[in-house]
Amino acid sequence: MLIRHAKAEAGGADDAARSLAPRGRADAGAIGRWLAAERLGPERVVVSPARRARQTWDLAAADLGTAAEPVIDGRIYDNTVEDLLAVVGDAPADIATLILVGHNPSMAELAFTLDDGSGDQAARTEMARNYPTSAIAVFAIGAEWTALRGGAGRLVRFAVPRGGGG
Repeated sequence: MLIRHAKAEAGGADDAARSLAPRGRADAGAIGRWLAAERLGPERVVVSPARRARQTWDLAAADLGTAAEPVIDGRIYDNTVEDLLAVVGDAPADIATLILVGHNPSMAELAFTLDDGSGDQAARTEMARNYPTSAIAVFAIGAEWTALRGGAGRLVRFAVPRGGGG
């Protein structure tokens, strides 16, 4: 699963230190509730070290109930598809459900790179329209993590949970 962090406060001098906006806090909780409702609890979660990404996962995990302890990885903040594929490739072979929490443009770019075109057409259309904050792309992967390449995933769901609020 590829999750774009929830809505952050307006930019400042230190991008990595930006916090979630009030709407982002509400949306992050909605991410957790959506994952729980869809029964998509992860075995491994890898999160950007940026504050807004860490806050997104912390708030989502609180509403998810039980969740894997996040692994912080700077390659997600580096924001390239190659770095994200390397993060995925480092996942232990026995992990069945993996979540990355990061940033655009690389979250959307990786989603389009992984998509084999055979998945849920409505989800593909929605994802192509926009990959906004709090977006979640869920893929079924037919390869080992270390062998993950473009076209290796079937998009099964795309959602943008919203929690209301400011």
